[in-house]
Amino acid sequence: MIEYDTIPERGNFSYQTLAGPHKVTGKALNNTRGFFGLTYSKTSVFGCLYTDDEETFATVRSLLGPDGTPNPVTFLFLSTLIDGENIRIDKETAAKQAMTLRPVTALNGDTASWQSQPDDQGNPWKIEASGKAFSWKEEGLFDLSGKLLGNGMQWYLPGVEWGTFYVSQVYNVAGVCQGRPVKGCLAVDQIYMAEGGAIHHKKDLIVNNNMHVLWWTFANIYKDGSYDLGSIMVGHDNLGYAILTDESGKVRSTTNIEGEVVHKPGSYFAESAKVIIDGNEEWVFYPDKKDEMTDFVGGFPITAQQCGQWRRVGDTRELDHWLGWGESDRRNGTARNVKGSDL
Repeated sequence: MIEYDTIPERGNFSYQTLAGPHKVTGKALNNTRGFFGLTYSKTSVFGCLYTDDEETFATVRSLLGPDGTPNPVTFLFLSTLIDGENIRIDKETAAKQAMTLRPVTALNGDTASWQSQPDDQGNPWKIEASGKAFSWKEEGLFDLSGKLLGNGMQWYLPGVEWGTFYVSQVYNVAGVCQGRPVKGCLAVDQIYMAEGGAIHHKKDLIVNNNMHVLWWTFANIYKDGSYDLGSIMVGHDNLGYAILTDESGKVRSTTNIEGEVVHKPGSYFAESAKVIIDGNEEWVFYPDKKDEMTDFVGGFPITAQQCGQWRRVGDTRELDHWLGWGESDRRNGTARNVKGSDL
């Protein structure tokens, strides 16, 4: 039960979040209607790809909706091959691809697609997604395909003036990137904002008000064929949720979640993190050996993005590959209502 130290104004629910699963379909992925008075802003496709020799590629493509407001990202490609230490933006490689602002969209049967405009400069690209399958081809860079993991995840956060509706689905993929065999997981996230809003940028109820401590999407693919999939957030006031599913098809969601982040000395990046779900289920974050997306610091997104594994305490299954792309912000704090500071 929530106890209130202060009483909020009308329309303010002190960052209580509504969270749960959703059924993934191509028709829904293609639909640009709004929800809860919010405008469809964009689709963001992102994730990490791992090679057998422990290199990491990461990529993002922003697919702006008809009425969406741009943020600074169109296409990003990152690699541990740049300096051998962290996941760095490969500007030279990314510059060869089409920097499409608003893509050509279509619905073929139950498969939604987004692709570059015919007159775009740079290598063409195409993404397809449905309730079963996924593919993404960037000419001259990578070619990936795979299948949906579990069900979709969604959360809604109301505010007096702004709000956010966030819908996510994750696909297990394999293919070739820069000539190397890779496997990984990619998220297809669709974001709905107040008119003129852009995630991490403008009218973002969470980021612009310095509210979240940690926020991650994760997937664990185990060598025995089983998997875990989840989305978690912990912040101030009543902000926070967990949505969890696995290969059994069982889906759980809750807003009873607490968390803690320990940041690396003199750094914006997390050394470790953990969450406690429903008072007794503990998950711990283990950063990858080359985990930091250092080029984002001081730029966009404004939070420290990094990659690693979220593992449930006591789970001894052997991982094959994973997705653990998320963020913390030491300026916002280290736990719920524990305020932080800059370096």
